[in-house]
Amino acid sequence: MRKLIDCRDHPSETRCTLVLIGEEEEVLRAAAEHAVSAHGRTDGPELRAQLRRSLRNETPQPA
Repeated sequence: MRKLIDCRDHPSETRCTLVLIGEEEEVLRAAAEHAVSAHGRTDGPELRAQLRRSLRNETPQPA
C-alpha cells in the first residue's frame, strides 16, 4: 500500500500544501528533503521519526 504525507497536517508560516505519495521509504526521503529545503528543518533521526509517524495510507480514488 502506498503512503502519503501532507504538509497541511503540519501548519507552517509558509502555508505549504505539498502532498507526497509513494512507497514508504521514498516518501520519507522526499519529505525529509522538503522539510530541510522548504521549512529549514535539520535532517536526522528525530525528524525522520516524526515524519514516519505522520505517514498515512493512501486512499485509492475510484476509477
